[in-house]
Amino acid sequence: MTTETATDLFEAHRPVLLGVAYRMLGRVADAEDVVQEAWLRWSGSDRADVREPRGYLVRITTRLAIDRLRQIKSRGETYVGPWLPEPYVTDFGDTVPDTAERAVLADSVSLAVLVVLESLSPLERAVFVLREAFGFPYADIAAMLDRGEPAVRQLAGRARKHVEERRPRYDVDPAERRDLTERFLAAAADGDLEGLMALLAPEVRLVGDSGGKSRAPLRVLRTADKVGRFLIGTAQKSLPGLTVRFVEVNGGPAVLILSGGEPDSVLQLDVADGTVQSVYIIRNPDKLRSLAAA
Repeated sequence: MTTETATDLFEAHRPVLLGVAYRMLGRVADAEDVVQEAWLRWSGSDRADVREPRGYLVRITTRLAIDRLRQIKSRGETYVGPWLPEPYVTDFGDTVPDTAERAVLADSVSLAVLVVLESLSPLERAVFVLREAFGFPYADIAAMLDRGEPAVRQLAGRARKHVEERRPRYDVDPAERRDLTERFLAAAADGDLEGLMALLAPEVRLVGDSGGKSRAPLRVLRTADKVGRFLIGTAQKSLPGLTVRFVEVNGGPAVLILSGGEPDSVLQLDVADGTVQSVYIIRNPDKLRSLAAA
């Protein structure tokens, strides 16, 4: 395998590797670092015996991500206020033509699921990502992690049960989410509390992630009344010159709010039964840098 061929192969698989690393870590910069380290190992290795480059590269990336996740957890990092993953621009384009596969990928990268994955062990998270998001056979996952297949199946079952029990229920139909988001924004901008409340589920929750570096609620807000009044109050205090742009992040439509042309916040809604179930607002400036060119 020539150096040029090795480079082409790696670049062909880069989107998958980045997808695995991001789902493992919930941080774009960390995922990119892991993929870069995977490239260094790939380019410097003896590839003569590599028969399946995709599996080989996913194995390297997964192990590096597990190591990075263990380092993060061992440091016992504290975070000010609620934590949300760093927004990840997703555009499956023509690479995922199958509607069912597209829905699985979108679900596996959603903010709601990634928050739940934070509570899994690194091995459980790796097995869940490889199996549920990318459909790798248990035997392949076992080889990637140097574990027996029965142990991998046990990890997968435990992780799947944990996620199903804890993740909020929501619909993944992008058209419905986009429509509700547009009506949500219009009601908030117009100060229409009654109209906004009509869009919110009675037990809606608002999760704001600022990391203590910008203004956002330091606790999760619950109920339509509290969330609606907070949003109306926030909209009325908004600085002039804000602009909004629709983007696709984490598998669904979201709103990128810019101030002076720079990312100020990202807003995304989870929708079910025609109403807003969850409102996610990410305002930590460290998590918005990758969206500057979105």
